[in-house]
Amino acid sequence: MIRISKTPLRVSFFGGGTDYPDYFERAPGIVVGTSINLYIYVNALPMPEFCEQRYRILYSNSESVNDINDIQHPVVKAVLNEFGYEDPLNLSIMSDVPGGTGLGSSSTFTVGFVNLVCHLSNRRINKFALAQKAIHIEHEVLKENVGIQDQIHAAYGGLSCYRFGKEDFQINPIRINADCQRALDSSMFLIYTRISRRATKTLDEQIERTKSRKIDDELSNLISLAEQSITVLEQGSPEQMLRDLGAMLDEGWQTKRSLSSNVSNSDIDAIYEKAKSLGAFGGKLCGAGAGGFFFVLAPSYKYASFASAFGEGNVMRVSTENSGSRVVTLSDY
Repeated sequence: MIRISKTPLRVSFFGGGTDYPDYFERAPGIVVGTSINLYIYVNALPMPEFCEQRYRILYSNSESVNDINDIQHPVVKAVLNEFGYEDPLNLSIMSDVPGGTGLGSSSTFTVGFVNLVCHLSNRRINKFALAQKAIHIEHEVLKENVGIQDQIHAAYGGLSCYRFGKEDFQINPIRINADCQRALDSSMFLIYTRISRRATKTLDEQIERTKSRKIDDELSNLISLAEQSITVLEQGSPEQMLRDLGAMLDEGWQTKRSLSSNVSNSDIDAIYEKAKSLGAFGGKLCGAGAGGFFFVLAPSYKYASFASAFGEGNVMRVSTENSGSRVVTLSDY
């Protein structure tokens, strides 16, 4: 019997950078964003005890080992050890988009795999505990230099405001009306910069500047935009919402570019200027920066112009999703 976890990626609108412990342990953080209809899938098939290799893992590499501690994939090894799961297992990992593109894929995978192992172990886990466990794995076990918004986005799903404090986090869904929701869903585009990156260099500088409080004013501005965006998203006029949100995204992007010298470059700047010249309301680079996807808000009919300018294979429509990480079971029928 095959079990499959399906876990959404995310687009953060405002507040990115305030979800790192170096910030929210001394001042409240906030992020407004949404999970989107792009996913990471983890397929698991239990294997009989007599198999020569107890663990087979297929991702960008292929592993076949007998001992959990010989597994090279750090998250797979950490989660299996965390839960004491020792049954033979055949895993394959797939994604709608490549990793390193700014959509939170690393933490999304962690959430999806934790959810899957809980199902394989017949353990019930709610969304809050799922996000907490994924954060624990990445922060405490793997010592990853990551924030906590991606895990919460992936576990809960939906368009929400997330607030972070020293001891806890809160989730408040955005109360967007149906007309505004449809307008938002028809106006979200991802433009691939064709630059795949590891966020480490950008994040190292940003976090050092966060620790030294050199970017407190910039982070405060991002928090202010996040707070304002709730009112914008919850207003009644779809057209005004898109224009206001686009203008705020533009302001947020200009602020984000100052968080680290590695956030943007001339190629990325040129993509955004081109998108604006074609009619985008506003946008921002996804994730920590330096490459990946550029997110823009634009009228739905602008797709053809974007595809012509950037290449059809480099432009994707996306929409919000509301389910968060879930596990399904496939059997013969």
